[in-house]
Amino acid sequence: MPELPEVEALAHHLRENAVAHRVARVDPASMSALKTFDPPASALVGRTVTGAARHGKFLDLDCDGLHLVTHLSRAGWLRWHDTASAVPPKPTGKGPIALRVHLDAVGGPGFDLTEAGTQKRLAVYVVTDPAQVLGIARLGPDALSLSRAELAELLAGRTERIKNLIVDQAVLAGVGNAYSDEILHVAKLSPYAVAGRLDETKLDALFAAMHTVLADAVTRSVGQDAARLKGEKRSGLRVHARTGLPCPVCGDTVREVSFADRSFQYCPTCQTGGKPLADRRLSRLVR
Repeated sequence: MPELPEVEALAHHLRENAVAHRVARVDPASMSALKTFDPPASALVGRTVTGAARHGKFLDLDCDGLHLVTHLSRAGWLRWHDTASAVPPKPTGKGPIALRVHLDAVGGPGFDLTEAGTQKRLAVYVVTDPAQVLGIARLGPDALSLSRAELAELLAGRTERIKNLIVDQAVLAGVGNAYSDEILHVAKLSPYAVAGRLDETKLDALFAAMHTVLADAVTRSVGQDAARLKGEKRSGLRVHARTGLPCPVCGDTVREVSFADRSFQYCPTCQTGGKPLADRRLSRLVR
């Protein structure tokens, strides 16, 4: 799933390549991806792209006051093209293309919003204000803009496990399953640590890890020119999606805890005092 670093890289690419260009045509290929109807997607035509931004994991293209907002969900991406077919993609919703935007001229530069797989969850909104998108209106503070004092205030009194809390977009915007694993590994925190019980030293470690991991990933993603070639973020990950491999810090085996629809990875030596966490599907959790 694209998270803060990847979406920021895509916004950067649009700022570098789409700003000051006029929307020539918009081709919806999946009507189920379009979550708004007034104004229609065609209202973007003739407008000039004036900016691109990120709100949590939402991508926002500003077209002279009318916003094309996208949530890429688990398998979505933005793919830039220097030229595209003038023939609109078939609006069946079954192919990988959800929406195509032509800039300057039909068949010229622009981008496709794509989604792999059969579970179509990518969402596109055309709004006059990004805050009209409910998911954006509900976002907590951005993970990269949060200060140390704000993080402490955010966690104070919370009883959730830290892993669950930092992926809750209403609490903290931008962090998903992959980077939360990385942040907690760098901070040497158990995924099951209670958020409101972290002492000052652990808060310092969490704050530093959050900014280091995310900022480094943004730099890496931007450097890959993500909109032209989907970046392989796993190349920069230490524990996420590395079950059974050695931890690059201590050499212990990276372990996994699985749930019905997700899993997370961690290093016992670095994060849980050497104690593996029991898989919740099989037995009680080891705290």
